[in-house]
Amino acid sequence: MTARRVLIEADGGSRGNPGPSAYGAVLKDADTGEVIAEDGTRIGFATNNVAEYSGLVAGLRMAAEFAPGAEVEVRMDSKLVVEQMSGRWKIKHPDMKPLAAEAGRLAPAGTTYTWVPREQNAHADRLANEALDGLRHGVTAAGEDPDAESLIEEIEKPARGWTAPAGEPTTVVLVRHGVTPHTVEKRFSGGLASANPGLSEEGRDQVRAAAEWLAPLAEKVDVVIASPVRRTRESADIIAAVLGKQVEEEPGFAEMEFGHWDGLTFGEVAERHPEELDRWLGSLDEAPAGGESFRVVEERVLGGLQRLLDAHAGKTVVVVSHVTPIKTLVAHAVDAPLEAVFRMELSPASVSVLSFFRGGPGGTEPRASMRMFNALPPGHDAFAQQRW
Repeated sequence: MTARRVLIEADGGSRGNPGPSAYGAVLKDADTGEVIAEDGTRIGFATNNVAEYSGLVAGLRMAAEFAPGAEVEVRMDSKLVVEQMSGRWKIKHPDMKPLAAEAGRLAPAGTTYTWVPREQNAHADRLANEALDGLRHGVTAAGEDPDAESLIEEIEKPARGWTAPAGEPTTVVLVRHGVTPHTVEKRFSGGLASANPGLSEEGRDQVRAAAEWLAPLAEKVDVVIASPVRRTRESADIIAAVLGKQVEEEPGFAEMEFGHWDGLTFGEVAERHPEELDRWLGSLDEAPAGGESFRVVEERVLGGLQRLLDAHAGKTVVVVSHVTPIKTLVAHAVDAPLEAVFRMELSPASVSVLSFFRGGPGGTEPRASMRMFNALPPGHDAFAQQRW
């Protein structure tokens, strides 16, 4: 029996604002409180507001599909969306207008919009976070298995958002190394010129969890490529053992060199080298004494990427690297400015997935699709902390 009245709870968020984004929406029977359908979906690189509006649109689409003709009440913790859709605030931002128009087209006559505190919108928030963590993607009707879509299926999805290019993509599965003593103490830890600490036991456990999550990909993986830095090489050896693959080293994917900051905490650097730190924070071209700038690292990392694409075209490759190189690759893939690296969070032993295609629209320049960002396997000790 179709519900006569339904509730839509919707939310969205961006890790970076703008940054990797997703929305969550849940459709409930207003009379019984039973869940009719859920949707948690990644939408690529966007702002919080775009993600929130996308959640609203997704909820209205579920209402049209699963409860046609029902009265609709929307509940969200976004004051902006609620006030704009209620007609009390003007919609000025160009990114909001088409989404608001689509929501208005989908909303049945008499749809009401109610603001609720964040804690009362936890269900939709959870769906959005699960989507960002790579644990779900798309609509699930009541009674269906939300984990039915495997990691392999997600990686093999066709790219969306631009004309399909020719040829098989080169899929790069990026894994950050596990924690070291420096990671735990939040100390600057660079590349080969650094103190080069190895993984702690906790770090090894984190990497094993990631490796086991990637195990279904084993037949598809061509090779495991590691930064030659100790902590990444140790992580790569664990992953390669689980996948049954060889490890190759690529120096282009090594961490930024921090020079005489290496081994210091941010507070210690601010106390000992305040002017140098200010210059570094203010310019991507500045480097600590004896270290590298973000621009230098970008050139090195993209050189490593090109060598990877040339050697493993059309294959799936696992790359074990560090915070700065992985963020640099993600920014490059989504055509974001390099400054975007300051707006991303990347957990130890997290998984991000990029696919690179040749023959994008208008030429042969490689084009990219971000499939996953900062995903953590269930059971990872940092999973519960990875929230906005």
